[in-house]
Amino acid sequence: MDEPIPVTRAVDHGTAKLMPDVDRKRAWLLTVDGAPQSYVDLDAPTHLEFEYARRLGHVLDTVGEPGRALDVLHLGGGALTLPRYVAATRPGSRQDVVEADRGLLALVAEHLPVPDDAGITLHPADARTWLEAAPADSADILIADVFGGSRVPAHLTTVAYAAAAERVLRPDGVYLANLADAAPFAFLRSQLATFSTVFEELAVIAEPGVLRGRRFGNAVLLASHRPLDTAVLARRTASDAFPARVEHGAALREFMGAATPVHDENAVPSPEPPDGSFTIG
Repeated sequence: MDEPIPVTRAVDHGTAKLMPDVDRKRAWLLTVDGAPQSYVDLDAPTHLEFEYARRLGHVLDTVGEPGRALDVLHLGGGALTLPRYVAATRPGSRQDVVEADRGLLALVAEHLPVPDDAGITLHPADARTWLEAAPADSADILIADVFGGSRVPAHLTTVAYAAAAERVLRPDGVYLANLADAAPFAFLRSQLATFSTVFEELAVIAEPGVLRGRRFGNAVLLASHRPLDTAVLARRTASDAFPARVEHGAALREFMGAATPVHDENAVPSPEPPDGSFTIG
């Protein structure tokens, strides 16, 4: 049988590479300009390789009854890791994936296609533009995992954007975002301040070393109107192969400090990762 070979293609926003995993027969790593974007195992869609994806998976597992179908909106597509996970763990879910890079969508559709009956609809569009036109109260979960290169775009960091997300979510819906920062956490604190203007409940999941300021890394932001089951989430994330901590309540307010909300006129992208933070090959 032929060994899978890497695929390199120019897409709209850089050079994408699909690299086979030598240890898993039909597993692939997607990078764009050297930065890892997604990992997909076509034979095991519930396998989440990246630490932040595992943390998002824990939240998805603990929102609502296990196995119940959900309406999920994904801003940022990559190789569709989380849409595949939801389709496998919550059959019958309806999912919309918004990805600005048409070339990347075409590459993934060609080499890593999702089944026709997976309930996943792809939309080549800017995330905020699509969000602002989406129907109100139409999503149970909104997952934002949008990076221009290695940075979250500025227009997806503001109060107006948070309000657009809240409008699309149902009253008991949950917003999730993959963010990246390091001490002194100016970006992460500003995002907490921004989303606290729209949502009552906030939490952050991150590796303890990141929260202690020892290294640059990912942090998953959760926002909702209803109380989050942080106790269950804390147990799951603490016992993961890549242990993480859940911060919420008074500790999170203390972490946020005097940070102020971000508005469209003063928005900036998330910080550039230090050399070597996320780069592969």
